[in-house]
Amino acid sequence: MARNVRKKVINNKDVSYLHRDFESFRNELVRYAKVHYGDQVQDFSESGLAGMFVDMAAYVGDVMSYYLDHQFNELSLETATEDQNVERLIRATGVDINGAAPSLVEVEFSIIVDAIKDPNDQTKVIPDPDMLCTIQLGTILNSTAGVSFELLNEINFAEKDIDNNYVANNNVLTTNADGTARQYIFSKKEMCTSAKTITEVFAIPDTFERFRTITLSEPDVGEIISVIDDDNDEYYQVKSLTQNTVFVREANTLADNLSVSERIKMLPAPKRYLKITSQTTGKTILRFGAGNEDIFDEDVIPDPSDHAVALYGDRKSFNSVSIDPNNFLSSNTLGISPRNTSLTIKYRSGGGQSHNVAGNTITDVKALVTKFGSTVSSFKISKTRASLVVKNQRQASGGSDALNLNELRQVAFLSQNLQDRIVTKEDLLARVYSLPNNFGRVFRAGIRENPFNPFSSHLHLLTKNAEGKLSIASDSLKENIATYLSKYRLISDAIDIVDGKIINIGCKIIISVSEKYSPENVINDIRETLKKYFNIVNFQIDQPIYDIEIKNLIINTQGVINLFSVSIDNKPLIENNNTYSGIAYDTILYRNKGIYYPLPGGIFEMKYPDDDIVIEVR
Repeated sequence: MARNVRKKVINNKDVSYLHRDFESFRNELVRYAKVHYGDQVQDFSESGLAGMFVDMAAYVGDVMSYYLDHQFNELSLETATEDQNVERLIRATGVDINGAAPSLVEVEFSIIVDAIKDPNDQTKVIPDPDMLCTIQLGTILNSTAGVSFELLNEINFAEKDIDNNYVANNNVLTTNADGTARQYIFSKKEMCTSAKTITEVFAIPDTFERFRTITLSEPDVGEIISVIDDDNDEYYQVKSLTQNTVFVREANTLADNLSVSERIKMLPAPKRYLKITSQTTGKTILRFGAGNEDIFDEDVIPDPSDHAVALYGDRKSFNSVSIDPNNFLSSNTLGISPRNTSLTIKYRSGGGQSHNVAGNTITDVKALVTKFGSTVSSFKISKTRASLVVKNQRQASGGSDALNLNELRQVAFLSQNLQDRIVTKEDLLARVYSLPNNFGRVFRAGIRENPFNPFSSHLHLLTKNAEGKLSIASDSLKENIATYLSKYRLISDAIDIVDGKIINIGCKIIISVSEKYSPENVINDIRETLKKYFNIVNFQIDQPIYDIEIKNLIINTQGVINLFSVSIDNKPLIENNNTYSGIAYDTILYRNKGIYYPLPGGIFEMKYPDDDIVIEVR
């Protein structure tokens, strides 16, 4: 007898389109044959000739049903298994697939400037303006962990405010014998990113191609800085090729430029592209429009007035007009496809959780790009450049590894009903987790009602450092999220972004072990089991711990014959040379019926499980 080839597609969640397998096909064929050919064929047993033909037909039907079911399941985000189909369905929900996210860090730049006599008042000394340089883009710093960081914005030490005071912090470093300043130290903080800036040039042939694509060579592309052709025309990134306008940033030159440094301007974007990243390959593709810049739309799409019936005269009929629908793809409605030019593409790539370096580890300058006045001597330039000192007081944050397809699938489930607005709690979480990589990445987010304002909600955020431990989100990451969410939230809603509470805990266990087992082996087995249970990836903000779950894991460990007690304790700020968050947590107050509830907006973390899990054998 032929075997049933019906297979499950994914975790027993597959949907059967025909709900048929080998047995059902065979039974139906036998029933049909007995009804219509019962007087001619009566032996449908497995060893009979008729049974063989029925088995063959049922086998073919079963195989065809399997492939039909498989194709049907590939249409659903929940049951699709092929990577390309999963990516396609994820994009259909509006979720952008991105690679690893770079980390952001605030770095303090300091230079030493000599003091000179004020030309307007010889009795005073001022910092030498020739030594007040500008640190330009392209400056790269090194950390002790081997991760490079690049300056995001220029630093102009000579910049002054409206009161003619230097914007950069400046203090007297050394003085002369008479007490006058001899040297000043100027310092200014600016954001740096661990992503590398890459520039590639692509030669486009003199052949028209609809929806032309270009693949960037570097993986984990987080941001496209610019795409410019030989005519110095810029191509703009859009969410859909039907979007023909974009918003751009420009410097504010009006009188209120101190309070509003930049303005938003809307521009037409006939030259535009889509950014598509594949999770399986990590590469990024730019897809351009379908229009030909050398052909006007009037030449592609006929004017209806040329074929309308006249309202006067002797004309009473007209010829039928055939319009090829493919002609509409040649119009400029979906943007222009580049042709016979070179595209210079500048972008940033790279990132990862390991890029969240600790504080005071960025101290080396790998590449320094500066700008001085044209009359400044080479001696002053060299002296100023040699005096540069960099330091990051806080650790870098926002770096994260790329989400895998299953994680992207979960984000897509939250996003598939979005309409570019935030209405429900799930909408808000989906937007937070879909923040573009170049702005940082949140590890955990939780939402609670604001007890002081019924029209506001608290959004608790937490990130991870390079060691994979929980850390507080940086101010820059919070500002980026606030700006990003402002586009989608309802005008009547208010969202307060606050820090999540990291509750560091330990676990104390007292057991008895069978004489047949080694106590050391049993302790190691329990510790490894609980380390998996307390892994931070298994916890969310406001998620409780169930005492019964921990007890079951311990009791079901081989060698344990009795469990005397299990207790959760709160870790102090420092214990056994380990540093914790220091947030106080009363395990008695927040324990109810065997359930440990976290503080509002808090998350449990066992930071050092090898030290935090204490097991005693009696």
